[in-house]
Amino acid sequence: MSQPMVTIELNPRERRLYDRLRERVVEPSPNARTGWRDLLLLLPDLTILLVRLMRDRRVPLLDKGIAIAGVAYVVSPLDVLPAMLVGPIGLLDDLFIVSACLSRLINHVHPDVVRGHWSGQGDALEVVQSTTQWFERELSLRVADLARVLGRRARADRGRFR
Repeated sequence: MSQPMVTIELNPRERRLYDRLRERVVEPSPNARTGWRDLLLLLPDLTILLVRLMRDRRVPLLDKGIAIAGVAYVVSPLDVLPAMLVGPIGLLDDLFIVSACLSRLINHVHPDVVRGHWSGQGDALEVVQSTTQWFERELSLRVADLARVLGRRARADRGRFR
């Protein structure tokens, strides 16, 4: 089953500002490997991708609502991990929310539409997938560690009350 061909029409004025700013930080090169500058721009790249998908008429209304929620979380001063208190680690929750929103959108929007709005290095789908896999792996490890600690504490408490 083949998917229908999608025509990508990018508004040059829309892309101009962010892409120009990004080019000042990282020289665009199709064969270049991802470097530390690309990692610094991961959250802005993913947020801009959400904004562009939110404005695209080919994206379903429900998915636009999810994109709005993701962008609102990033720009909101209220965070689970406030960057003012924990520094750059405080951006991880923003990155998680944006990645989760994009993961949902990627499953409901044609991949070429997503790729057409991507400003970052490499393939947008691979970047989002690797980011969400990293969060899933790290969160599952942290949840497993927490369950193990709570299990030990519960066993110790039962032993004291016997």
